Amino acid sequence: MMFWSTWPVSLQTVALLLASNVFMTFAWYGHLRNMSAAPWYAAALVSWVIALFEYLLQVPANRIGHTQFSVGQLKIMQEVITLTVFVPFAVFYLKEPFKLDYLWAALCMVGAVYFIFRSG
Repeated sequence: MMFWSTWPVSLQTVALLLASNVFMTFAWYGHLRNMSAAPWYAAALVSWVIALFEYLLQVPANRIGHTQFSVGQLKIMQEVITLTVFVPFAVFYLKEPFKLDYLWAALCMVGAVYFIFRSG
């Protein structure tokens, strides 16, 4: 039995979604820095290998999370975590400038969280 199986379902779900999003972000965007000279199909193959690890975390996250959350809640949670992982990745790893648009997008996500979680 894994040590995190004693954690609350919400914490297990968020931890697995967070870890899966790190892999997903590298799979989708990491090649822009590391493989920019490589052919697109080489980047796609590397991305698929990385994405396998994302799926190995994402699927259990959704299965565990669905015992407590609706599918809509899981999806919005996923999107919030995606933005939370993506912004630092873009700024620090890809060296993109920080834009206030990230903040506005995050505020829109706060609204999405409110609406999807308000009815419990």
